[in-house]
Amino acid sequence: MTQDIQDFEPVFNDAVARITAHISGQQRAETPASGYAPLRDILKSLDAQRWIRDGGMDRAQFSGFLENYLKHSVQLHHPMHIAHQVAVPDYPAALAEMITGFMNNPMAVYEMGPSAAALEFVIVNWMVEKIGWQPRPLKVGTARHGGGVLTHGGSLANLTCLLAARANIAPEAWREGAPHDLVVLAPPLSHYSVERAVAILGLGADAVRPLQAVAHGVVDPAGVREAIEAVEAEGRRCMAVIANACTTATGLHDPLREIGAVCQETSTWFHVDGCHGASALLDTRTAGLVDGIELADSVVWDAHKMLQVPALCAAALFRDDTHSAAAFQQAASYLAYGEDVDSYDSLPRAVECTKSSLALKLFMNLAWRGEAALGDFIHARYTAAREFAAQIAARPGFEVPFEPESNILMFRFGDDDALMVGIRDAMMRRGEAHITSAEVGGKRWLRLTVMNALTEAAHIDALLDLIEHTAQRLAAGAA
Repeated sequence: MTQDIQDFEPVFNDAVARITAHISGQQRAETPASGYAPLRDILKSLDAQRWIRDGGMDRAQFSGFLENYLKHSVQLHHPMHIAHQVAVPDYPAALAEMITGFMNNPMAVYEMGPSAAALEFVIVNWMVEKIGWQPRPLKVGTARHGGGVLTHGGSLANLTCLLAARANIAPEAWREGAPHDLVVLAPPLSHYSVERAVAILGLGADAVRPLQAVAHGVVDPAGVREAIEAVEAEGRRCMAVIANACTTATGLHDPLREIGAVCQETSTWFHVDGCHGASALLDTRTAGLVDGIELADSVVWDAHKMLQVPALCAAALFRDDTHSAAAFQQAASYLAYGEDVDSYDSLPRAVECTKSSLALKLFMNLAWRGEAALGDFIHARYTAAREFAAQIAARPGFEVPFEPESNILMFRFGDDDALMVGIRDAMMRRGEAHITSAEVGGKRWLRLTVMNALTEAAHIDALLDLIEHTAQRLAAGAA
């Protein structure tokens, strides 16, 4: 089968035109805020099984297929999509995705993607410096420095960091299997990937124990030392203490400096899940939320959340790069020939070998917009969330449990948990608005994640009207 790029060019131009029109319609709120439909209806619309069986799609048929595909996708660019912690991608980063798709340089080994590897070297060092660590020099010597690797998502990044934590306390585990005396102390509102990673490491999910928390699940630093000592009193070892910056459900931050100080005093690995909140480092007005992050031994940071980068682009970062290299104690002689000053392999630090050119996406946004502009965006969305929370709290019948610290906010209408779920589902199915919900403190809350720069106070007023109207319809059995 021959491939002629000239034959593809008109199809590519058609796709760009249709995507541009679709996003423009979203931005002007001319299309539904949700692409949700029952699976049966989407399968019929896409006719995917026939296309797989018969093939033969041409330029005109592709255009129709793409229209249906976009229609039933999540409408991130719509100002009434205020649901998930997924970036509204900026166009330079989306352009990078296209370049990556054409070039297809799986770059965990330097010779398979030199440009991509060079950009990952630069981007990882940029993140390391932002945290407050020493970046990796081009020629590695005896001086300690930070480092890390880009991965396909925060879950892999958490796994990578906890592998390093296990290697730090039990270096024999890679060969001999995981010891059964290791414990991980984590916030009660940890991301599910933490428990999953601990189970994958062979420790068992029960090895994850909740740290003492105060209101809304924030870790109480006063209880961290006691928790570590309680583990040791059992004759077990604390492999890591984890803190959130910020939590997925509430958007609140654990007190990193206080927790980090205890971990340093007790020689305990300190891991910060900064998937969402580490981006606050880009602006002096928000950086205080992650004060003390530099005390961590490892940090995870997702660019595909607040840095307007398409999924996936996450980082597993280490204050001491020797821990990054210790996470995976393997050699693949047919791929790894040893690094020198002229190359940079991420394979020794990553789960993936066939790894996409992840750094190009973040690099393009930084190069095109500038670091300061990304910082302004983060500050603006955090500020908007606080303003929206005050707006919601002022509306009769609505409750806001706390002032947002990030761009995530929670609220309720009425006192019925089932009603919260029903309101959310009904609005999404009708395409009116897309929000989420979460259970915190034994109650079900509605939840907004303010990712879109176009979401304004008028949209929140419209959302509250919709919620009241939907509640009335549900009460009458009409929604």
